[in-house]
Amino acid sequence: MHVAYWTVAGLLALFYAYAGGKKILQTQEQLRPMMGWVDTVPMPLVKAIGTLEVLGALGLLLPPLTGTAVPLALAAAVGLVLIQIGGMTLHLSRGEVREIGLNITLLILAAVAAWLATTWL
Repeated sequence: MHVAYWTVAGLLALFYAYAGGKKILQTQEQLRPMMGWVDTVPMPLVKAIGTLEVLGALGLLLPPLTGTAVPLALAAAVGLVLIQIGGMTLHLSRGEVREIGLNITLLILAAVAAWLATTWL
């Protein structure tokens, strides 16, 4: 179970560190070609989402690695599930049904990470 957790958590952490970092560091104009939804969401909220994604990535890895506050890994995974629910809601409200495939995949992986994180508790 630990190998499965590290595999799933590692993949999620890489994705969210990258995606969240882009949201934090790039401007609306730079994000627009990849994320058309940034025109409908205030940039401070986009930056907040990026920050939550980076914190989620760190939360998946650091607590189990350090053995400190290990339940935070479960909280991070649940938080990432909630981010994806919000992402799917945004895409569906914009009529972007085809866009939610990645959201569904990430939601499932985050839910699996949450389930596997319970083995650390």
